[in-house]
Amino acid sequence: MTLYYQDDTVQVTSESIRVDGHTLRLPEITYVWHARGRSTLGQHSRKLGRGVLVLLLSLPPLVALLCVISLAWSAQDRGNWTLALIVLAAFVVGALVLAPFLELPLGWLDRSYERGDRTHELWVQHRGHDILLLSSPDALRFGQIYRAVQRAVEQQADG
Repeated sequence: MTLYYQDDTVQVTSESIRVDGHTLRLPEITYVWHARGRSTLGQHSRKLGRGVLVLLLSLPPLVALLCVISLAWSAQDRGNWTLALIVLAAFVVGALVLAPFLELPLGWLDRSYERGDRTHELWVQHRGHDILLLSSPDALRFGQIYRAVQRAVEQQADG
């Protein structure tokens, strides 16, 4: 018996597929496909939150860039580059000091992508009936399970 995938709720082997305690024997599965399910309100709010977070992370560098350009323009007109260089150095030091604090919002952004923004569905044809085997918003986990099921069914067909 070959183990293709296993986690707390799903196990895919060369003999069967077990999802949430329900077991389907592999020789009885004739076709495997995936579909996109409906998005939930939580997934839509996650998309909106992601957009707001990207906007909030993008605005400070853009404002700083505008300030630096404005400062350079005014320093050129007045010929006072000393003050402009001091302010520019303060901007650079401030950015370097604040850079480690970006870890938290960037971690939130990463986790929002991991949770997904759409539900993925794994369907199989078992004894002539279409069965929804798995529904998950986690795109990475879904992809791993889907590939494991495909490999198991292909190996069953070849063997």
